[in-house]
Amino acid sequence: MDATTASMMTFGVAALLASWVVLLIVSWKEDYAWGLCTLLLPPLSYLYSLARLDKAGQALLLAIVGWLLIWLA
Repeated sequence: MDATTASMMTFGVAALLASWVVLLIVSWKEDYAWGLCTLLLPPLSYLYSLARLDKAGQALLLAIVGWLLIWLA
């Protein structure tokens, strides 16, 4: 694995982690149940972000960027 691939993979995973943290904060502020769902079932919580694009759109965009970086690596 060369340096470019490793750095893109690292930044992609970091972006996914950051999107999960942002989604955790947003969903916890919105509703206690969605906060617990985000904490315990992270993939399911991205359905919440699709339903609430006005509040959780940034987290979804950050997750898309993370997956794009991982896919390009």
